[in-house]
Amino acid sequence: MTDIGYARVSTTGQNLEVQLDKLRGCNRVFEEKASGTTADRPVLGECLRYLREGDSLVITKLDRLARSTLHLTQIAHDLEERGVDLKVLDQAIDTSTPTGKLLFNVLASISEFETAIRGERQAEGIKKALSKGVKFGAKAKLSEEQVKELRRRRESGEKVKDLMGDFRISKATFYRLLSEG
Repeated sequence: MTDIGYARVSTTGQNLEVQLDKLRGCNRVFEEKASGTTADRPVLGECLRYLREGDSLVITKLDRLARSTLHLTQIAHDLEERGVDLKVLDQAIDTSTPTGKLLFNVLASISEFETAIRGERQAEGIKKALSKGVKFGAKAKLSEEQVKELRRRRESGEKVKDLMGDFRISKATFYRLLSEG
């Protein structure tokens, strides 16, 4: 039996070190930096394809593996069909046992509930911040005066390339600023 690890963090600014330390006993570890809510997680796909009958997929926490309880259950079902066990270190889950299967399903539901609650809190925080006038997103590249000057100079026939250089903006920003007027 071969233990295959999968470690994931949501953003490039986060660190895999803690998970990798816990997975150090695995024969191979797949590492990914991608949001759990995105469907595009190529390393997870590669990891799942790599697993063979008799292997165990080892993760540190349930929320590192799937986007939702449904997705988690689908992965677990697929693994079971292929004769691959799932081990979750932090929750002491091992789906090769009946107790492990029960615990897996209970904790998967709790994990999805926590994600939903976190989303609600985040939405409430954003709503409150917006009501206080907090601006989200990137800061404006140019002031209103600079945008007026950019438009004036473009209308007078200056080249796009020259204006991009003078204002230190990308082509996309240039055309977005012109179209907003």
